[in-house]
Amino acid sequence: MSETMQLTVVLKHDQSKNLEQIQAHMKQMGWWDSFPPAGVELVSWTVAMGLGQIVTLRLPPSLLGKVNVELERAAWGVFRTECYPTYDFVPVRETIRERVRNGGQ
Repeated sequence: MSETMQLTVVLKHDQSKNLEQIQAHMKQMGWWDSFPPAGVELVSWTVAMGLGQIVTLRLPPSLLGKVNVELERAAWGVFRTECYPTYDFVPVRETIRERVRNGGQ
């Protein structure tokens, strides 16, 4: 199994632009065909009203630069981007929960 990482990207809306302007920019830049780049798995894509979009990706670390370039190429101008290495906490939570139920910490 190849080593992968998870990356959460927060796309904060540029509120000086309306939805039509944002959509026109995304279409012009080919966003819907180019993001995420080839080899990058889309784990989730959530819209958070008043904030923007929260995208979680799974990728080999070697493709991190490709994700960054695609964000700079197509998302800048309509979104402020924030990127965070992340991981799935559910299995960890379940382990802790079981440990606590059995008297541990």
